Amino acid sequence: MTERTFGFGIIGCGVIAPFHARAVGELPNARLVAVADVVPEPAAKRGAEFGVDYTADVDALLARPDVDVVSICVPSGSHAEVGVRAAAAGKHVIVEKPIDVTLEAADRLIAACRDHGVGLTVISQHRFGPAVQKLRGLIDGGRLGRLVLGDAIIKWYRSQEYYDSGDWRGTWSLDGGGALMNQGVHYTDLLQWMMGPVERVFARTATAIHERIEVEDIAVAVLQFAGGAVGVLQASTAVYPGLPERLEVTGTGGTVVIEAGKMRHCELKDEKGETSAYGAKLGTDQPAAEENGGASDPAAIGHAGHRTQIADFLDAIETGRPPAITGEDARRPLEVILAVYRSAREGREVSLPLAAAVS
Repeated sequence: MTERTFGFGIIGCGVIAPFHARAVGELPNARLVAVADVVPEPAAKRGAEFGVDYTADVDALLARPDVDVVSICVPSGSHAEVGVRAAAAGKHVIVEKPIDVTLEAADRLIAACRDHGVGLTVISQHRFGPAVQKLRGLIDGGRLGRLVLGDAIIKWYRSQEYYDSGDWRGTWSLDGGGALMNQGVHYTDLLQWMMGPVERVFARTATAIHERIEVEDIAVAVLQFAGGAVGVLQASTAVYPGLPERLEVTGTGGTVVIEAGKMRHCELKDEKGETSAYGAKLGTDQPAAEENGGASDPAAIGHAGHRTQIADFLDAIETGRPPAITGEDARRPLEVILAVYRSAREGREVSLPLAAAVS
């Protein structure tokens, strides 16, 4: 049997669109057909870059019979609006992170894809990295024991020029938030995927170094997980020049630290046994993790994770199974982030789940 080839359209031709285009171009059962952007110039630029049709008319792209799957790469606050239109046109939907910036919008998109019988996935490509997969396996296999502490630290840097580069950047309506919603959503997702549901949040946010933005460039939250563990979620775009992001998970059986997508520490009791009474503090001569360009340059992140996730999505469509990351999966980190914002705004601890009205 000949494998089906899926035609792709990309809506939104900004910084993230090339990641989708390159990922699609490397899959044997996918081809990029057309791109669209309501601003003609970026549409023309990406069309020429990838040798495909381009248009400023989103509905024209959605009407094309040779487009089976649409990647939504518009500003975050428009994800659901465009995704719902794509679903109504019978297209399978891939949405860049986050799923949207409110729970109401996320729920509308999830419902639209379900009602129109099309697939939905939201990009969280870091889940597919080898180190993250190994950590997930250690947890699932019980080697980390009972989880007690989990931290995600994203200390990145974005210049004032970054925020000034688009009218939507740094706005509540279209960016949905600042360092945590935009840059920190991936590691928020990883943290809750490893540690389990977040039950309570207490947070503080600040706009420390940037001007002309409505949102935070620093967010710090203490989390209580449903399983009894605690942790810290920290995100910033104010840390010059940008440091490697970290995910740290500790259980009664050991500790794993992932830095910039690489396994920095993996210390397991079932391999090394108990320490002395005063522990065994690790030295500082550990090999440095490979630097992730995303800490200081969003265009420097590779597209391999996108390729793996899109390949999984196409296989899910073909076989009728759910994709590895569903709309419901993507809703969870959004809810945590919104709880952080509410806690910081109201100066109190916030419990989850949230009512949609707090978005």
